[in-house]
Parts: sequence; structure tokens; C-alpha cells
Amino acid sequence: MTKLSLAPGFGASYLSTSLPSAISPAIPNMATDALCQIIPFVAKQSRKQIDRLAVVDISAEFVRLFLADLEASRGCGIPTRNQRLAAIRALARFVGEHSPIHIEWSGQIRAIPFKKAMQAVVPYLEKAEIDALLAAPDRRTAQGRRDHVLLLFLYNTGARASEAAHVKVADLDLNAASVKICGKGGKQRLCPLWSATVSALATIIAGGEPSRPLFLNRCGRPITRFGIHTAIERNALKARTLLPTLVAKRVSPHSIRHTTATHLLRAGVDINTIRAWLGHVSLETTNVYAEIDFETKARALARCEAAGTSAARLRWRDQPALMDFLRSL
Repeated sequence: MTKLSLAPGFGASYLSTSLPSAISPAIPNMATDALCQIIPFVAKQSRKQIDRLAVVDISAEFVRLFLADLEASRGCGIPTRNQRLAAIRALARFVGEHSPIHIEWSGQIRAIPFKKAMQAVVPYLEKAEIDALLAAPDRRTAQGRRDHVLLLFLYNTGARASEAAHVKVADLDLNAASVKICGKGGKQRLCPLWSATVSALATIIAGGEPSRPLFLNRCGRPITRFGIHTAIERNALKARTLLPTLVAKRVSPHSIRHTTATHLLRAGVDINTIRAWLGHVSLETTNVYAEIDFETKARALARCEAAGTSAARLRWRDQPALMDFLRSL
């Protein structure tokens, strides 16, 4: 079999041809993450220099070892493991389509199955917990003010980290109190903004060019999804000192997104509106919030409670007012 090198040009060709960013800005990022992790792993396992690796060196055996290492050494969950495998299988498909002599290798990689996982309970924060998180940033500093606006924006819109990182100043319409968000599949949605969010955003975009990213890092460069994760983790540590119940919860961009959906549901917003708010394609994806919210279930159960089941019925002989009425007849 002719060697197909994993040279830089090959990776660039794969990412630009097979995974166009127009589909979603997050997809090439996930593919890059997977390649940046598996290539050094295979080089170490095969005792070869990275620039000496060929595509076939990423054997099915090494892929399985890599996936096991993700869970054992890195502590990654099954969803992350499956994301990495999806990127590797996409690479194998790309190679098979462009190099027929590698079809057998491509088939071996693509035959590696995804791992099934139990449906985990979707994490979300209670109102007091999200309030503690919003109060955590030190707004006396530039970074603290940026963090507060970022957290408020994420809670208001339910945006994913990658979506928030790609919002431009031009996407804001403060007069109409709305923001345009580009989600998965390039689908755009308009999200309403609270007056508090509008006021907070106005402070960080003053004098900004329309093409400028909405959120910047400390160096004045566009914030990345990793920067958003770091900002949330930094403020979550402070919030835990304010509210101990946060200690047992993992606070992340996605848990804030789940919090937005859950609180909208509790406020009586219908599930289809929440679907559009979050940018879900399928209503089935949004229905998970109706399943997890115990408070809403409890209220629904109380409304459906059968009459007379809340307290034992009194016998007619044991009701003095009724007995007096009967005697008066």
C-alpha cells in the first residue's frame, strides 16, 4: 500500500474540504482537537516522529487504545469519546474517498462502534445559584465587568460557548433589545434581551466597530470557547464561597444553557418557544427539559390531584355544623 503522509498540507486539505466551517464553526474545531490528540498518541505508541507518520499508522488498534486512554487518563466522558471517534471516522471516510487503495483501512476505522451511555440527568442551576454566579465577578476591574456581561449574556440567551464567541457587535440591536445568533448548521435565530442585558452590553461595545467580536479577552483579541470556559470556571470558584450548594455542581457554558431552558419552562414558556430560543432543530431535543424539572412536575401533580385526597374525609356525624343544620329542619 502506498504511504499517505500526515503532512501539514494533508490536514489542511481534510479540514477545509471535508469539514467546511459554513456548516458550523464548532465542527472544524472538534476535528482539530481530535487530530491534535490522536497524532501525538500514535507517534508515542509506534515510537515514530510525527512527521514520519503515515495515515495507515493510525490503525484500528491504536484508535481503540486512544479512546480508552481518553476515558482512563484524561477523565473524558462517553460523549467526548464519541465526538473524537466521529472526527476520526470522518478522516477515514475522507481518505477512502480520495485514495481508493486505502479503502480497506478506511473500513476498519469506520467499523469501530460508538459507545452507548446512559442518559445523564441534565445539570442546571437553581435561581439562587445562577444569581450567586452573576454576582461573583469583581466589577471594579475590566475583566470582572467583561465576565459579568458574558455570564448575563449566556444566561439570557442560552447560547452555546462557540455561538457566544462568534457574536459580532453588528449582531446586536440594542434598540430592539435583541441579538442575532448563528447556531448549528449555519441557522440564525433572533433572541430577545432583558433590559439589564442591554444596559450591560452597551458598556462593552461603546466605540466598537460593527465587525468586532462582542467579547474580547484581556489582550483585546476575540475570546475563544476555551476562554469562555475559563471565565466561567474562575467565577464559579468564587460563587461556591457565596453559596455552598454550588460545590456539588459542575458549572459550565452548557449547564448555564440548561439553566436558561429550565427557568423558561418554570416561567410558563411553552416548549416550542424554548426550542426556537435555544436553536434546537428538533422538539425532541428540547423535551428533555420537561423531563428533568422536578419543580414543574410537582406543580403539575398538585394541579392534577384528585379532589378530597389531600385530607381524610370527615364522617357526617363528626361535623357539628352539619348536625346543627339537620336538627333545625
